[in-house]
Formats: sequence, structure tokens, C-alpha cells
Amino acid sequence: MSKIPVGLVGVTGYTGMELARLLAVHPHFELVRATSRSEAGKSLGELYPFLAGFPIADIIVSQPDADDLGSACQIVFLAVPHCTAMRYAKSLLDKGLKVVDLSADFRLKDQATYESWYATKHEFPELLQTAVYGLPERYADDIAKASLVANPGCYPTSIILGLAPALENGLISTGDIIADSKSGASGAGRKASVGTLFCEVHDSFRAYNLGKHRHTPEIEQELSVAANTALTVSFNPHLLPIDRGILSTIYTKMMTESSTESIYALYTAAYKDKPWVRVLPPGRLPETRNVRGTMFCDIGLTLDPRTKRLIITSTIDNLCRGASGQALANANLMAGFDITAGLNLAPLMP
Repeated sequence: MSKIPVGLVGVTGYTGMELARLLAVHPHFELVRATSRSEAGKSLGELYPFLAGFPIADIIVSQPDADDLGSACQIVFLAVPHCTAMRYAKSLLDKGLKVVDLSADFRLKDQATYESWYATKHEFPELLQTAVYGLPERYADDIAKASLVANPGCYPTSIILGLAPALENGLISTGDIIADSKSGASGAGRKASVGTLFCEVHDSFRAYNLGKHRHTPEIEQELSVAANTALTVSFNPHLLPIDRGILSTIYTKMMTESSTESIYALYTAAYKDKPWVRVLPPGRLPETRNVRGTMFCDIGLTLDPRTKRLIITSTIDNLCRGASGQALANANLMAGFDITAGLNLAPLMP
């Protein structure tokens, strides 16, 4: 069976780099276009020596051109910033292509919410209603029929997967939810910044954007769907002195009397057919190193009877599960392939 030709707009960021790594060995997709305004003319092998020996290394990076992408590709991944992504998406959709957007341009259903949090006008608000939120555990059937998939943010992926079963089953209160999340430095992107220099990150730990992180409305939108009622979340991100990985510790209030064993049973039932969610047995907690470079989301459950809190700990790799791997899973569904194609990945142990 011939492979489906795909394109990647924005190959020089961390998410573009990760997508190139995954596409190099994908059984059903062939990367035929990789674009970058700053690195056009170079081969992928020049940019990323780790691709040496793979056919993908010979691809010459080109300037992004919608007409060229439209004639060469069937699916295009957009690994570019918000605002830029919406324009590419519209042009490519008009040419009949399928698009997986890794930016935030189509994650929020409400135009006013997007424009408030991202301080920019949405040029194609009609696409907000047709775009499908790309969290496969929750929307796989819709993703399979979609032309435009909004790839979730990394923090929201860890938090939504951690909270959804408890909210859907009325186990916890919809108020007073606190998500305390920590991310590796790659979550800030590859663009040079003083805040993510080695000497600024190494041997330190800090909070940032408390109460105003742009992933907040995305988290609240999807958790409100799970809870079947509008809710707010106190989302508090922190920067870890590691390169990749997210760990979210989520504090909730129990609504009913329960036991650790029954909560564990509820979660394992919720995710029994989901290959990438691993609910850890009682007494075990997740670690970022165990999911590094994979599609896994590891979830730990701690019931604190003294405070009547259920503490949910969720960890993912922000670049793979939280971005590029998830985008590839969505493309698998859109193309009619098994969701796990090319994504049965063992952890990248240090």
C-alpha cells in the first residue's frame, strides 16, 4: 500500500523536530514537504543529524507555500504560532486538504474567549465550530470524520485526562479544583529567550503566569463538557529544570464517601480501551522519566480522608503526548489507520 503524502509547516521548532522524528519511521505517512522561512534550502539531515540514515534526511526544507502544499500533500501539520496557523489552515482547507493544527487557533469554541485570552482577532471564526478538539480518548469518532483537528495543549492534555473520569461520575466537586502543573523547558518553545537559558533554568524551580496562563480557558472548556456544567479551575504552571515532561498534581474535593480501591476501579474502567492511559495501582505515583518520549499518560490516585480530597497526579511527555505524537495520532484517525500506527514507543530513558 502506498503511503499518504503529508506536509509539515514549521519544522524548526521543538514540535516540528519531534514530528520529523516520528514521521521518519511511520508505516503509513510519507513526509514530502517540510517548511521553514529561516532554514529553507537546507536538508533535514543538516538541521537534525539524528535523522541520518533515514530517507527523510534528504528532504530539502522549503518556504511555506499553500499552493505547493496543496498539490503535494493530503494532510498537513501546522507547527507554527497562533495567528499564523489560522491563515495556513484556511488556505489548505479550501484546497481540500486535511489539517492538524498544533497551535491554539482552533481549540476554543467561543470567539470572544479566544480573542480575550490571545489578544488578537480570530480571522476565521466559522472554523471554530467545525474544528474537532484532538484528544483521542474523548473524541476519536469525531476526529476520524474531521478535516480540521485542533491539537490540544500539553498542560490541558495532562489535566483533562486526569480529571475527566472523576467529573463524569460525580465523584468530585466542580468547585475548588486546583491544578498545580510543572513542565520542562521545551514547553516554552525553541525561540531564544533569557528565561529558558541553561543558567536560568538549571538548579532552580519557579512558577509563572499564575492565574493568567493561556491554557486556562481550554482546560475549563473541556472539563465543563466532562462535568456537564460550567466550571472554573485554578491552574498554576511551574518551570522544571528538565528538558521534557509535564507533571500535574490536581487537588479536588470529594462529593461522596469512597475508597482508594473503588476510585482505582472507576478509573481503570474509564480507560480500559485506551492504550496510552496507564492508571497506576494504589500506592504508586507517576514520574516524568517513565513517559519520556512516549504517548503514555500515567495517572496516580491518592485519597486523603483527613481533608476529604482526591489528589490526582498525571504525567505526560509534553513534546510527544502533549504535542507531536498526539498530532500524529489524530492524523492516523483522520486517515483511517489504527490510532497506534507508528506510536508504540518505549520511553527515552536517560
